[in-house]
Amino acid sequence: MPVPQQPADPYAAIGVVGPAPEGVTLPLPPVFDSVGEERRYRKEQLAAGFRLFGRFGFSEGVAGHITVRDPEHPDRFWVNPFGMSFSQIKASDLILVDHEGTLLHGTRPVNRAAFAIHSQVHAARPDAVAAAHSHSLHGKAFSSLGIPLAPLTQDACAFFEDHGLYSDYRGVVTDTEEGKRVAAALGSHKAVILQNHGLLTVGQSVAEAVWWFVTMERSCQAQLLAMAAGTPKPIDRETALITRGQVGTPLAGWFQARPLWDQITASDPDLFD
Repeated sequence: MPVPQQPADPYAAIGVVGPAPEGVTLPLPPVFDSVGEERRYRKEQLAAGFRLFGRFGFSEGVAGHITVRDPEHPDRFWVNPFGMSFSQIKASDLILVDHEGTLLHGTRPVNRAAFAIHSQVHAARPDAVAAAHSHSLHGKAFSSLGIPLAPLTQDACAFFEDHGLYSDYRGVVTDTEEGKRVAAALGSHKAVILQNHGLLTVGQSVAEAVWWFVTMERSCQAQLLAMAAGTPKPIDRETALITRGQVGTPLAGWFQARPLWDQITASDPDLFD
């Protein structure tokens, strides 16, 4: 069974002040005794991530994908079957492909754009266990401005000087060369805005990558609303960097996703099938 992985001061890492009360434990990312257990966990997290994307309305036809590396074969990743509704995906529906696009597990094809983008992101970022992209409404709208997300709110500070901008839109991504350019624009960041396209986020877990996507989409919405209402006043650089250190770490991303996972796994238990 997975056991909690305890950092030196997990409470401080997610913004809790003071030591943990005696006898109180904090939910933390698990570690595993076997590859099989970790694979099952990652696939269940991925299925839950798709259900959340469906719940938030992040689907647009057949566009959008979330991927997670296989724990045994890091050059392979699990992804959604092409053309299947996010709201109906189960762990057993997921397909496995390698970085060359070869279908290794499953009976449905992979979205060509998912392969072209995610294979290159995973190849360029060994630390990125998961990556998430969809054509969400506010992400699409904001991406058309061709500007970075500003530190207008506490939540947006998670992305301050930690997201890229890919401004070379050339239509639907169908080749790995453009995927490489997307990966280059992402760089070492947690997210990239794909101009005239949408958002892409990465993380050390599915939960983290999905959370960054959810909160970045909402931060885009907040900035669009603020710009429509007047002239927003950004948070100063020093404060924005401090805030990023509080709300923008991998552990903070994983932990902030916990309420969403609890909700979706309670309401959609069939995702584990």
